[in-house]
Amino acid sequence: MIEFTKMHGLGNDFVLLDGRQMPINLSSKQIKIISDRHLGIGCDQIMIMHPAQRTGDIYLQILNADGSEANACGNGTRCVASVLLSELKKQKVLIETISGIVSAYFNGSMIAVDMGPAKFLPKDIPFDNSKLQLDDLLFVPFSEITSNTATLVSMGNPHAVFFVPNCEIIELEKIGPLIENHYSFPDRTNVEFVQKLSDGRMRMRVWERGAGITRACGSGACAVAVAGARHGFIDRKVEILLDGGSLWIEIVTDEKGILKKESSGKNRVIMTGPITKSFSGQLSDLLSQVEMS
Repeated sequence: MIEFTKMHGLGNDFVLLDGRQMPINLSSKQIKIISDRHLGIGCDQIMIMHPAQRTGDIYLQILNADGSEANACGNGTRCVASVLLSELKKQKVLIETISGIVSAYFNGSMIAVDMGPAKFLPKDIPFDNSKLQLDDLLFVPFSEITSNTATLVSMGNPHAVFFVPNCEIIELEKIGPLIENHYSFPDRTNVEFVQKLSDGRMRMRVWERGAGITRACGSGACAVAVAGARHGFIDRKVEILLDGGSLWIEIVTDEKGILKKESSGKNRVIMTGPITKSFSGQLSDLLSQVEMS
């Protein structure tokens, strides 16, 4: 019997599974059926808590709806952190991921997570720069797809951030998958279209790698804030308005707020936002149907 909890951060929704006492290893077919919004529970990602491998409180495995594994997920990490903070009665929890260890804590009624450093070099994204030979990934052209250029950022997972005058008119369902699967991204990429609303606010729409259009993306909001800071559009703090609501991002850097290519990694990105528990149940019947099909 496998119990689950359905949670979301601004409509970016997750199925949480606890594999700390009993190992959980899902097949690609099982991942897809659980994530299916008609045949299963429905979610953008599945989050599995495993025993810690190093110095964290848990190891977090993040699975996309298409069956692939993700490196990072900010909103999902915040949901998992809320469970751990309440369960362990701690002020701060450490969560191990493929991309490293992140910390999370309560910030009033919301959950804040330190997503670690943003990085900008081709090897960090990763991005194949052999054809373009760009000195910096601030204005990366994808002329065969769109006239807009992208700023590339790694938040432990890859992001292509496009600043546009009006992100509402972008055909995200068409452009998103073309950028995600562009040959220059060996591991594919997340795609964000963003417009500046004011000095402290930005509007963002997102196409998530392995999930498609989602109502919110935590690591994407972090990437957008960093990209905006690199362009001088914002300072260290910004509210990112997504389809599902707002996230608040703060960039902590020792270089007077300036994020240079050469300083890649010398910063921390803190994301704060709300989380909601939707419902809980058991996966047993659903997984049995998959095994019999």
